[in-house]
Amino acid sequence: MEKDHSKLGFHTRLSHTGRNDKTVHGFVNPPLLRGSTVLYPTVAERKRLGGMRGQRVLTYGLGGSATHWALEDVIAEVEGGTRCAIVCSGLAAVTTPLLAFLKSGDHMLMPDSVYGPARNFAEGMLKRFGVETTFYDPVIDGAGITALMRPNTTVVYTESPGSHTFEVQDIPAIAQAAHAGGAPGGIKVMMDNTWGIHHFQPFKHGVDVSIQAATKYPAGHSDILIGSVTVNSEEDWQTLHAGSRALGQYASPDDCWLTLRGLRTMGVRLAHQEQAGLEVARWLAARPEVARVLHPALPGAPGHDLWKRDFTGACSLFGVEFKPEYSVESSHAFAEALALFGIGASWGGFESLALPTTGFVNRTAAGSHFDGPLVRLHIGLEDVPDLIADLEQGLAVLRSFGR
Repeated sequence: MEKDHSKLGFHTRLSHTGRNDKTVHGFVNPPLLRGSTVLYPTVAERKRLGGMRGQRVLTYGLGGSATHWALEDVIAEVEGGTRCAIVCSGLAAVTTPLLAFLKSGDHMLMPDSVYGPARNFAEGMLKRFGVETTFYDPVIDGAGITALMRPNTTVVYTESPGSHTFEVQDIPAIAQAAHAGGAPGGIKVMMDNTWGIHHFQPFKHGVDVSIQAATKYPAGHSDILIGSVTVNSEEDWQTLHAGSRALGQYASPDDCWLTLRGLRTMGVRLAHQEQAGLEVARWLAARPEVARVLHPALPGAPGHDLWKRDFTGACSLFGVEFKPEYSVESSHAFAEALALFGIGASWGGFESLALPTTGFVNRTAAGSHFDGPLVRLHIGLEDVPDLIADLEQGLAVLRSFGR
């Protein structure tokens, strides 16, 4: 009997989507399938299956297998979309749809707070390919987006909250404005939804293409590089699938299988880390060394009203702005003094991280909104009192380092 998951809760869907009980001989987890060459019984069958592009048929390893398709089903379920393409990394999840939907002579709008490698891709390869990018203030409204659009604008890229500075974008207003104007073929709204995961349902807010670094919370254990791109229409799926295949995008079935296993527990991990992150954020907000805590779910933080309107929860990544009397070097000393927080660029795993970000944020449209040094924190699965004690001794180093 076919299972209908549409009315089930999030945790239940994470546990049951992507499991074909009829083909795994009673085992709970789908099997891991590896392979490159696929054999056909006849030449005619090979020709028939080869013509079924975009459908789930075994033609060659690059087309994926049941291992990939199970993960695609769960990610699409999490995102609220219809089809998902699994790619080799979070950055590939950014670059693949951009290359699939953009062409020479097109114009794209991209937020000033965007993930650094995405900005580099726009300013480097896309520019060489004849695509022009305008960077915009991430807190822009719909009218502001409309004012920046050109007759050849084909993509409006969004990322909410921003990677290092956590600006929350008004995605519904941006999407409405984008879909009302632009090139004759229409504008596609893309969103990096890695922070929102499932707390932000992109397609309910006007997004056409949702991007995630599944390296983070879905994989969850800091040992896999993988990405996902989800769409909600057959037309967009055909464009995305054709672009992905043309680029040779592929994720290891081993990594897909491990990510699928990680997704089964993502709900409980994420719930714990959300609460732990808020507890640490509230503690930091009361510290005399801190000017602002950049956590959208924290009342009074920048973007909180939009977060409250559009999101159902938060992840455990946020920023801290120290008061301007503290130097950038003192923020480095703070991070280096921490014993339980590693200095690392990723997040979403079981371990806590601290990353000074002042000097790594490139702004050309919005300018800097920060007077003091910034540090980005990711809260893992450690006990919160231990993390707070570690941060407390790190702040002592910050104070003693000098101002």
